[in-house]
Amino acid sequence: MQASRRAYDGSFVTVREDDVRGPNGDVFTRVVVEHRGAVGVVALDDERRVLLLRQYRHPAGRRLLELPAGVLDVEGESPVTAAARELAEEAGVRAAQWAPLLDMWSSPGTSDEYWHVFVARDLSVVPAAEVPERVHEEADLEVVWVPLAEAVRAVLDRRMTSPMAVAGVLAAAATRLSA
Repeated sequence: MQASRRAYDGSFVTVREDDVRGPNGDVFTRVVVEHRGAVGVVALDDERRVLLLRQYRHPAGRRLLELPAGVLDVEGESPVTAAARELAEEAGVRAAQWAPLLDMWSSPGTSDEYWHVFVARDLSVVPAAEVPERVHEEADLEVVWVPLAEAVRAVLDRRMTSPMAVAGVLAAAATRLSA
């Protein structure tokens, strides 16, 4: 890298412009969105259903089917602890069993955002008094239980298009976690 400068510093993301020297010696600029990283949860119940959230996303201009997920924004919190916190906060559910499912870059051509997706099993309901009040886009999110096979069909029919949900659902189905 030849040079780097901050174009935008926000509370959620930072945008920087890097001057990069290519393999043939030419210098070009790449924009990088810096992100703290995120976690997602494929929560599966004993009936082989996956817990999804129907949530409005402003940039998409519509409600999307998504996994419970969130940003790694608590200092020192491990990804699995963050995933458990997000599952409880967004869906009001706890899990006794946790396992890593996949790790992936969200959009490596433009961002350094990295995702850790977990499978959660042996689920139980969090008492309502322990679930924090939802605000902003989360204020009207809807918890939806969908058979894993139907979630796979929703991906293939292009009804589920949120990338973490697509990857998590397909990975869960491919690894036979529903059996």
